Amino acid sequence: MRHRKKGRKLNRTWEHRKAMFKNMAQSLIEHERIKTTLPKAKELRRVVEKLVSLALQNNLHARRQAFKILENHQLVKKLFDEIGPRFVGVQGGYTRVVKLALPRKGDAARLAIIEFTKIMSSESSNETEKDKTLSSKSISEDKTSSPEVDSKSTEKSTTEQKVEVKQETESQEAVEQKTGEEKGEEEQKEEPVVEEEKETQTEAKSEETR
Repeated sequence: MRHRKKGRKLNRTWEHRKAMFKNMAQSLIEHERIKTTLPKAKELRRVVEKLVSLALQNNLHARRQAFKILENHQLVKKLFDEIGPRFVGVQGGYTRVVKLALPRKGDAARLAIIEFTKIMSSESSNETEKDKTLSSKSISEDKTSSPEVDSKSTEKSTTEQKVEVKQETESQEAVEQKTGEEKGEEEQKEEPVVEEEKETQTEAKSEETR
């Protein structure tokens, strides 16, 4: 009897089915919508909805359990940070399977699209891309403008230094001129005093001769 053997075998071994569903779950979390055959889509829905339930728990143990299935840190981060918060307050029904009318060419297998019921809209994705491009442009402009600012600041500093040197030289010259003028005035004052002394000495000598 086939007890505790639910699910489809899909004509594959257990190891092959495990690897296949891991790859398909990775693709669905990355692109949020994939096209596959109808039986695979129905089986994949069971795997992915368990992953979203783990994302709603949002704790370390749940992250480790999700990583055990996905084996990719980036996809686990996207699952817990972007996909999980969309389904807060929702109990089940995180994915939908849409049957396609035309079968697959070659073997006429029934095709279907599996996707999340809450997908990020194209407008919001475009806005996020625009924000990223604007931020990258602003960063590049800041990088290009920074050397110009540095060059301008260096030019200003050099001009300021030159002005300071000129002011110092002018102040030194003014001080030297003042000291020279003061010395000349003192010499001029000393000359009449010396002449008066000489006259007194000559008058004294003339009186002595008399």
